[in-house]
Amino acid sequence: MTTQSEPGDGRPDPTLSVIVRERRQLINLAYRLLGSLAEAEDVAQETYTRWYAMSPQERDAVEVPGAWFTKVASRICLDLLGSARVRRERYVGEWIPEPLPDRTELIRGRPGASSADPADRVTLDESVSMAFLVVLETMTPAERVAFVLHDVFRYPFAEVAEIVGRTPAACRQLATSARRRIRESQAPAAPTVQQAGLVRDFKRAWQARDINALVGLLDPDATATADGGGLVTAALDPVDGGERIARGLVEVAGLAPRLTILERTVNGQPGLVVQQDGVTVTVLAFEVAGDRIRHIWAVRNPEKLRSWTAGQ
Repeated sequence: MTTQSEPGDGRPDPTLSVIVRERRQLINLAYRLLGSLAEAEDVAQETYTRWYAMSPQERDAVEVPGAWFTKVASRICLDLLGSARVRRERYVGEWIPEPLPDRTELIRGRPGASSADPADRVTLDESVSMAFLVVLETMTPAERVAFVLHDVFRYPFAEVAEIVGRTPAACRQLATSARRRIRESQAPAAPTVQQAGLVRDFKRAWQARDINALVGLLDPDATATADGGGLVTAALDPVDGGERIARGLVEVAGLAPRLTILERTVNGQPGLVVQQDGVTVTVLAFEVAGDRIRHIWAVRNPEKLRSWTAGQ
């Protein structure tokens, strides 16, 4: 990111510290709204561009710069969400949100990154789990923006209304509708320790090419969704049924015997990373229901794996 450190008259810009502080907030917000870290970073950059396109007098007139950044970034996201539906109709195969590594992976993958630099990190909590983001994808742009701003970032409906261009009452209804979608689509969250144990057992069974063990770990009605973006081989449609998924996984392992499977945190939840010759080729996220795996999301599109491959 490049920002202008001084206004035109050479005096230090008092909002520079606000810009640096707000960047993380904007990326957190935009990632949840768009499901793409690359697009979230673009939104943050465009927000700053618009800030510096104003005259010094116009910037001085903004009473709360942080609120201005959030409003502008949210409106940019709202516009992008509208066009995203058209773009995704042309997308090859299934579209899955970009998977995020945890902080240790970002540090390991990016030369010069340090734990003291949080700028590129999205806070990993339940609102960025893959299951949550996939449900957000089913919402209308206005629903998604209203819900994320109010329920995740705690903005009052009066402020949400200014961004979405609806009344506060209408925004309240949008958020209510979004909550209903979340409740109907998501299984109750299993404890992280339980999820990690299931994912570990899944990894071992996959490495051993043990179909029966895999079937035992998968819900009979499980679904596996892959995203290759037309750039690499991936199933174009979701695969349904625990046994079909297990057989497909064993077939993949047989076709590529040199794969390395690593346990990693994916969007704040236990997941797996598949590497071939030391390069990450697939990131898997899971949804666990009870004591079985209900959904697997396998991201193979290399454009969505840049956070995982930067240092490889």
